[in-house]
Amino acid sequence: MFSADLDPGTARDVSNVVDEASLLAAGPNVSDFFPALAPADLQGVRWRMARLVRRMYTIIDEQVERRKHSRAAGEARRNDLLDVMLDKEGELEEENTDDTRRHDTIRGLFTDLFTGGETTSHTIQCSLAELLQAPNSMRKVQEELKTVMGTKQQIDETVISKLPYLQAVVKETLRLHPPVPLPPYEAEATVEVQGYSIPKGTKVLINIWAINRCVDAWVEPNKFMPERFLGSEVNFMGRDFQLIPFGAGRRICLGLPLAYRMVHLMLGSLPHRFRWTLPAEDEKNGVDMRERFGLALSLVVPLRAVPEEIH
Repeated sequence: MFSADLDPGTARDVSNVVDEASLLAAGPNVSDFFPALAPADLQGVRWRMARLVRRMYTIIDEQVERRKHSRAAGEARRNDLLDVMLDKEGELEEENTDDTRRHDTIRGLFTDLFTGGETTSHTIQCSLAELLQAPNSMRKVQEELKTVMGTKQQIDETVISKLPYLQAVVKETLRLHPPVPLPPYEAEATVEVQGYSIPKGTKVLINIWAINRCVDAWVEPNKFMPERFLGSEVNFMGRDFQLIPFGAGRRICLGLPLAYRMVHLMLGSLPHRFRWTLPAEDEKNGVDMRERFGLALSLVVPLRAVPEEIH
């Protein structure tokens, strides 16, 4: 987004803000059960979330100002998302659009991208963790990449369709570790579903985690087995209801196309460029796959792995 790595302190701040916001948003809030109490913000949820948003805005503002200074100094364009947004800001300025509105648009977009990236990073982390515990699957991924890529180092989205085993690994990871296990919905009108009346305004939580491990839909549902998807037409695009990590229908996740590309490209790059092993102190007990519930799932103990570059 910014064509530059954030310094370690800022990167840590971003990670902490996203983690804390996720836990805060998913935590129990008395205002959800007694809406009349919402203005009082008895638990301070709104105040704490506003503090996190302000911190994220400060980080984004620093990057925006840095880019504005470099552009004013005549430095070469990066042609990234930030440059595009600043170009658009200039167009809106010519149209006399309010300064605050223009600035808030940039802030909001980058905040969405930062927070939305948490689910993608969780999927990549869980995929690598599962592969480290399944050496045969890791070997199959690497052999497939070597066959398709040859000596080419950089993976691009044109080759994703040629990597069926990698796609199967991604599907299996999303089945076992859906990043948003209980997505919330709201009934726009009173409806009846299989004999149950759902009044207008009812909040409905879909238990995707349970659906993805249903014994009626999956053989050995708790086992990591990418092979179950080889030769299968089942995918996560919202048409197969036994696998809906992104939801389905008109309310399907808007970030699905971006997540699809990012997960395959990043997960493919990791075993293609590196051999991965667990640290010596973790080899005995293996990877801790316990997950922590938040707005999105995350591993209780973040994965630690040692890369060795493949020459």
